[in-house]
Amino acid sequence: MELLDFYKAIESKSTDMLQAAMQSDWDAVAQCEQACAVLIGELRAKAEEQALTAQQRKEKTRIMQRILQNDAQIRILAEPWLATLEHMGKMPAGSVLH
Repeated sequence: MELLDFYKAIESKSTDMLQAAMQSDWDAVAQCEQACAVLIGELRAKAEEQALTAQQRKEKTRIMQRILQNDAQIRILAEPWLATLEHMGKMPAGSVLH
């Protein structure tokens, strides 16, 4: 797998996570988040071996912007859910999804 492919895979999981959040499927959100964590670990290892070209860096920037947009939307959707957990005492105040 090429380095840019890892960014694309993370973007895809980020989109899956957003779709799950839109459906209030928080278990699926957590599963996608775990998959992203694995991909990020693999990305870090691969990044030590391989550099991106200038064109690939531009694509990486576009991908990262989409991931950040997805993350922002997920956080907005998760806020009521997180507030409910905090209120029920199942999660310490100030905890975050990511």
